[in-house]
Amino acid sequence: MQISPEPLIYGLVFLGVLLLVEGLYLTVFGKSISLNARLNRRLDMLEKGIGREQVLEQLRKEMSQHMNAGGIPLYSILADKARKAAIAFSPRQLVMIMALLSALAFGGLTVGTEAELGVRIIVAIAMGVGGVYMWVNKKAKKRLALIEEQLPDAVELMVRSLKVGHPFSSAINIVAREVPDPLGSEFGIIADEAAYGRDISESLKALAERMDMQDLRFLAVAVTIQSQSGGNLAEILDGLARVIRARFKLFRRVKAITAEAKWSGMFLSGFPFLALVMINVIKPDYYDDVKGTAVFIPTAMIVAAFLIANVVFMRIMVNIKV
Repeated sequence: MQISPEPLIYGLVFLGVLLLVEGLYLTVFGKSISLNARLNRRLDMLEKGIGREQVLEQLRKEMSQHMNAGGIPLYSILADKARKAAIAFSPRQLVMIMALLSALAFGGLTVGTEAELGVRIIVAIAMGVGGVYMWVNKKAKKRLALIEEQLPDAVELMVRSLKVGHPFSSAINIVAREVPDPLGSEFGIIADEAAYGRDISESLKALAERMDMQDLRFLAVAVTIQSQSGGNLAEILDGLARVIRARFKLFRRVKAITAEAKWSGMFLSGFPFLALVMINVIKPDYYDDVKGTAVFIPTAMIVAAFLIANVVFMRIMVNIKV
């Protein structure tokens, strides 16, 4: 039995691309940029002696830099994800990282495989661009999930602060100090903007639109209505916290119920590709008798189209919105 190492080399090169992106990110910005840090990044920057105005300017720049850069080549495919993930790399830096990783992937494929030059170039570019996109997409999903999980506790913290007599701006400051990233730094930005004269309800609306999160929109609307018509804000936010927590529990319940279907869909979508890789590893000459025929390439393209359609429809079937 002849075993070809090339498919394994492709996989290892792509894994190396993903690890390099994360390594570069942590090297440039330090461990405080990680969502697992105990101290949120804003407080970490303040403790290092950076002025409050400089911290606000830096964080706002990182927030807004991805919103107006959709026209940059290759970058437009991940602009929305990078905005939600609050990637500290600038758009141009991300494009440069794509180019660097594509070059490194091309070098790895050149050393480890005997593929033709055109194939190596196409695969290397796909690895560089795809690796950065997967990394940004993973960061965005993780960040949004953490914000959804932290938001009920943050609103309840504001309710307790309001009930003991603190103004709403102080309640925002308490959340900014006590809640870790990502929500802690986001509310810290709102607190700093309020200190420099911006209306808190406008900052909350901007945060909700940037994150594209319904629960944050509820919070922004509640604060806006109370500021315009009056009322007991603590009671309003207390009811909102219960609603958000109930929605979060419902989401988790639906996720648990549909977990089996999602994993089945992922397996059925990924098994044909895994089978193709294993065939090429175990028996590289499996298609030698037919790949020279006129119908091989059209048939392969039709099969690939059906596989892609299968992945898309499986994704639609198991993607349940709450």
